[in-house]
Amino acid sequence: MAGISTHVLDTSLGRPAGGVPVELAVRTEDGWQLLGACATDADGRAADLPAVAGGSVARLLFDTATYRAGPGQQPFFPEVSVVFTVAPDQLHYHVPLLLNPFGYSVYRGS
Repeated sequence: MAGISTHVLDTSLGRPAGGVPVELAVRTEDGWQLLGACATDADGRAADLPAVAGGSVARLLFDTATYRAGPGQQPFFPEVSVVFTVAPDQLHYHVPLLLNPFGYSVYRGS
């Protein structure tokens, strides 16, 4: 089993993105099976995600529309889906999201 963590940073504001809803799911023969959901804390971290079995294909789904919600705001990217393979021999994956109103970037962190 591999622990999964993420950290969302709002690069347009230069600070962590707190309050971003995050879902963790794994791919099955029937589609995506939700394993857990939480929201990022004030430091932009999602701490309550469950472990994922090695050999799985996992998806982190970030609800960026909720984060960007506000009067007169319509987000260009209402959600960000990050799909990755969990290797059988890995104990942890950290997948940060760098977010701004018109773009985003992800990478495998440490």
